[in-house]
Amino acid sequence: MTAPDSAEPPASAGALESGPTGPTGSAGGKRAPRADARRNREKLLAAARAAFAASDGAAPLDAIAREAGVGIGTLYRHFPTREALVEALYSAELDAVVDSAPALLAELPPEAALRAWVERYAAFCATKRGMSDTLRAGWAAGTIATPATRERITAAIALILDAGVRAGTLRADVEAGEVTLMLLGIFLSTTAVNCPEKTARLQGLVVDALRRTPA
Repeated sequence: MTAPDSAEPPASAGALESGPTGPTGSAGGKRAPRADARRNREKLLAAARAAFAASDGAAPLDAIAREAGVGIGTLYRHFPTREALVEALYSAELDAVVDSAPALLAELPPEAALRAWVERYAAFCATKRGMSDTLRAGWAAGTIATPATRERITAAIALILDAGVRAGTLRADVEAGEVTLMLLGIFLSTTAVNCPEKTARLQGLVVDALRRTPA
């Protein structure tokens, strides 16, 4: 029988992955995490990402730890509560989807970058669905910081649209905020259906509608 997520972390969890002199250096300042600690944190976030994307929010923490190949004490060392794990994962995923816009533009033409970015944004929303209950409760209680998600997503879309307008391949008469609303409408309306094929088709229709028709 597994312990509930709200249980206190094991007493030894705080000592896990610290160096032989404890969590701080000789000068009393906080030391940089060891390489193995950083790897474990990344493995936990990757396991949590997969678990939340595939669940309705009921992903047990002990299952996430097992999938990451670490003990539950190591999970609690990095993320003392479910809220801490969800906040860290949400922040990392939001950073990744926003940062992917300039990276995709550096590799692809704007219209192809837009299609690839929308797919990345869809994956972010799929992961967010599994975290939604915890996020809403944390935001309401003030235990999870409220990020400027829509503003950052809209800024990423604007970056791609502007590049497409300059290249003459994307429409100049559409605002980035309008694209954000269209994509959110797709993701919200297809949540209950859970049909990736339908979601992908609707995404493609939005992207195709944004392409500039040659004169």
